[in-house]
Amino acid sequence: MSGLTAKDTKYALRGTTLEIYRFLIKANRPVGIREVQRALNFSSPSIVAYHFAKLEEANLVKREQGDYVVSKVVLEHSIRISRFIIPRHLFYAIFAVAALVIELTVFRPTIITREYFFSTATTLVFTIFLCYESAKTWRQAEL
Repeated sequence: MSGLTAKDTKYALRGTTLEIYRFLIKANRPVGIREVQRALNFSSPSIVAYHFAKLEEANLVKREQGDYVVSKVVLEHSIRISRFIIPRHLFYAIFAVAALVIELTVFRPTIITREYFFSTATTLVFTIFLCYESAKTWRQAEL
């Protein structure tokens, strides 16, 4: 089926199917049904075969010599670095934390003014927001 939209692809990537897809991305090599079954502790290979069929229908994996490989990487809220999938917001959160630390140490005036307080409070709010979004993406394992 080649006419799947982004919405259909996102719908296919849920629950167990998403878990198997993430395993394939991290493996970065052809993987068989039994290998996925053992690695993810599924009770039956037919469960894995069903989810591979869903991924094939969404054109996210393809079959090569009996094993499956990722044909299209969909990382909606994440970045792939080698075998790691990292939430995109994590980089922004690290930058915000660094800016907050610098603001509280290097740029701290002897007398705290309204402007300094406002800029520090704003940086703190952005830091909390970005850390929350990173944790939420990581916890939900969104792609």
